[in-house]
Amino acid sequence: MPRVIHTAQALIDEVVEIPGLPRRGQNAMASSFQRYAGGAVNILIAAARQGAIALHAGAHGTGPNGDLIRSALAADGIRLTAEPIPDQDTGICFVMIEPSAERTFVTTLGAERHPTQASFARSAPEPGDLVCVSGYSLVGTTRDPLLAWLDTLPEGVEVVLDPGAIFAGLPAPLREQALRRTTVWTSNAEEASQLTGWTGMVDTAGAIASRLNEDAVVIVRDGPRGCVVRVDGATQTLPGFPQTPVDTNGAGDCHTGILVGERALGATWRDAAHRANAGAAIKVTRRGPASAPTRAQIDAFLATQR
Repeated sequence: MPRVIHTAQALIDEVVEIPGLPRRGQNAMASSFQRYAGGAVNILIAAARQGAIALHAGAHGTGPNGDLIRSALAADGIRLTAEPIPDQDTGICFVMIEPSAERTFVTTLGAERHPTQASFARSAPEPGDLVCVSGYSLVGTTRDPLLAWLDTLPEGVEVVLDPGAIFAGLPAPLREQALRRTTVWTSNAEEASQLTGWTGMVDTAGAIASRLNEDAVVIVRDGPRGCVVRVDGATQTLPGFPQTPVDTNGAGDCHTGILVGERALGATWRDAAHRANAGAAIKVTRRGPASAPTRAQIDAFLATQR
């Protein structure tokens, strides 16, 4: 079975629920506080809960934060291929969630920012595997070892780029370098629009496709509106499943994880994206970033939609 291999940062999410973002210099009282393993963990857990083999190839720390990352991954049968970074712990992402379920992030830097080309190589991708790359890995100390390692991948390995909000602001030569290596683009509509200047999922997906290799796959999602899937030059719109959200933190990660997990299991991109739409709809009704549903739960949800 092809595997899902994620190269990006596993972080600790420290999550507070607040009535609203305070004005500068002011204070907000949180109604709750939780610590979760997050970042790349969200995507890997979502993929593993569909039955895919999932590996984390990124760096992780030595200390209580790194321990929480390893424990969360192990609970879903996910293996880490890199050794822990000595004398450094994993970083933290502070997450503020408002009553609308919108979230705001502040991220620190830790051991997750110190992989090497050799540590990535321990994941040993083979043709058919899906290697997930985040735009946030294309800055700082993760950029050069990641790009150098991507150059060594054997033909037939899928490189799945989740650009994040940061990608459109990267230097143009670096963006083009990353896009040349990308065989699958998956992002939200805002991230795709920021790069292309287009609006609307269909037009934006076409604009993204024009910047990738001819046989690349493009998925652009827009929350409850669903997503579009562009494969072999044909674009199809797949409707979403609107829900009343309680927590959108990790919803995009959930969509991506289910997408690549289903693809690893042999689904078409269209069918994988359909199930990803359903899984993300379930996730936003749950608190916590790594709260992706299982394959059976998605089956049950889709049965009610029929």
